[in-house]
Amino acid sequence: MDAYNYIKEAIILGKFEPGMRLGEETLAKELNLSRTPIREAIKQLEAEGLVVPLKRGVGVRHFTKEDIREIYDLRSLLESYAAGQAAINRTEADLIELETANQLYEKEIFDTHRDPNSIRNIVRVNSRFHDTVVSAAKNKHLYFHISKVVVVPMVFRSFYWYTDFQLQQSLEVHKIIFEAIKNKEPERARIAMHEHIFQGRDNVLKHLDDSTISHLFKEEA
Repeated sequence: MDAYNYIKEAIILGKFEPGMRLGEETLAKELNLSRTPIREAIKQLEAEGLVVPLKRGVGVRHFTKEDIREIYDLRSLLESYAAGQAAINRTEADLIELETANQLYEKEIFDTHRDPNSIRNIVRVNSRFHDTVVSAAKNKHLYFHISKVVVVPMVFRSFYWYTDFQLQQSLEVHKIIFEAIKNKEPERARIAMHEHIFQGRDNVLKHLDDSTISHLFKEEA
């Protein structure tokens, strides 16, 4: 595994906790690499908002409740707009990809074993659906802005907390979004996506309080 994916996965799974300083020299020794690929990986993770500058070096980003609320609110605005535009601009190829993503999503949520690997697969196929909606909007600026507010560890954690019913509910909303895009109903697609993102937000916030916020991404024992 390369430096970028190793560090990113360690953040997602909670091995590197919020606030933890990431030293280039320590990581280079741990991965048996030079400091150059470590430095490049950290730069990329900083651009994605997963690490932040400290007085010396960088550390894993810490999210407050207000951060989470603001991030999801902004994501809802952007992705609901994308869904509405996708209903206007989608191609047949987009529809095939959206339907394929939903089929894979359905398979993953019914096969899940609630372990990190299962959740990782759910996040992957969920992202495939959402990325295809953005692609179908045919707006080259949208993906750049949305990528800044889709915080992967937060998405991972929200799925970790989902019940089987909530996973099924998420799939049903995906199907509604797909049908709205397929039938060229931009307002229906926009509203469904807006509510879908808010459901994810509410699920994260429901499981947090001020005493647990710093352990947002840490696996339970």
